Amino acid sequence: MKDFAPTPRQETEVVIVGGGQAGLSASAELLARGIPHVVLEKDVAFRSWKRDRWDSFCLVTPNWQCRLPGHPYDGDDPDGFMLKDEITDYLDRFRARHDFPLHEGVTVTRVARDGAAWKVETDRGDWIAGQVVIATGGYDEPITPPYARALDPSITQMHSRDYRRPSQLPEGATLIVGTGQSGVQLMEDLVRDGRQVHLAVGPAPRSPRKYRGRDATDWLHDMGHYAMTIREHPDPEAAVHKTNHYMSGRDGGKEIDLRRWHLDHGVELWGSLTGMDGTALSFAPDLAKNLDDADASYLGIREAIDGWIAAQGIDAPEEPPFEKLWAPAQERIAADAAALGITSVLWCIGFRPDYAWIEADVFDAKGRPVYDRGVTAAPGLHFLGLGWLNTWGSGRFLGIAEDAAFLADRIAERAARAPARTGTGA
Repeated sequence: MKDFAPTPRQETEVVIVGGGQAGLSASAELLARGIPHVVLEKDVAFRSWKRDRWDSFCLVTPNWQCRLPGHPYDGDDPDGFMLKDEITDYLDRFRARHDFPLHEGVTVTRVARDGAAWKVETDRGDWIAGQVVIATGGYDEPITPPYARALDPSITQMHSRDYRRPSQLPEGATLIVGTGQSGVQLMEDLVRDGRQVHLAVGPAPRSPRKYRGRDATDWLHDMGHYAMTIREHPDPEAAVHKTNHYMSGRDGGKEIDLRRWHLDHGVELWGSLTGMDGTALSFAPDLAKNLDDADASYLGIREAIDGWIAAQGIDAPEEPPFEKLWAPAQERIAADAAALGITSVLWCIGFRPDYAWIEADVFDAKGRPVYDRGVTAAPGLHFLGLGWLNTWGSGRFLGIAEDAAFLADRIAERAARAPARTGTGA
């Protein structure tokens, strides 16, 4: 980290807001092009990986997909799934490869036009820059529904961002709300601890893990799925907002069939949670549909892989046909948390971004930034590290290097046409 003595006004060519993998990937590409810049991080570099993940967290995509600029996965298990500490070690090695102009503990409070430039206001002084890269991600505000306030206060509530280990929760059963990646991983964490888990199953899709001799993600990579751009996607709006397919990287990787978790581990499955009042819980009558839809997604991926194998003439082992192991006899739309022994609720229904500090006409009616591969209509204002910025891997380790290089080229082109800034950022 650079020594940072704030002054009323400093200048540099580019200010990058956010010191995660996206911000430092952009910095690596700008360093390679000799473009002066600074990276401002309100906490510590890679904070979300180091402080906002639970202890047993592991990747759900294989290690080989970790491809930061000039720093591909360098371990001895490319087909494995790094645990939390291994991920942070990988990121720290990336940081050690570069002399990043990174200033930690600097909170950006406002970004706005300042004549032909941009003014970046912080709690440690202001910066004037020709261009700004917003690399803060989309995980600013944990989502909990308004009706959560009506839950009996004796029942502990916690968001996935604050969960670290089962011992944080009181003895008794836990209701997990949401079946994206966080929901199913925390389900597994609590079951391993011997806890009774109730799971409110949402509309998240699921994916095979190993299929016909290989990880499904390996097949999808060969099929060009991860190279598909948002412009090429048949339903770009759905792609951007679709919940990630759930599966697990634990124990070498495995698929998650919630029906099997009900049968084998006693996980009680409910439909989508719709309300709370004291200890009364209400659910939508959609459990069967959500399970069936998840299976349809799973089968769709299998069928696509089958088609690829056939078209390429690949010799791959056959798999047994899919079998639906269990289905709810009826939909349950109401329950009493006290009667079920539920003493805690884990919210795993996601986050929403907060861009209120950015004063620029680059957001749609829902507050989402509008851009073309990260380049907005506001000259010199860019975004990086968001899902489907260009491809599926844009918000992940897989695609960030390509996105950062593209954006650095656009920044360099713009910088070449503009007067040089006086500051170096170094």
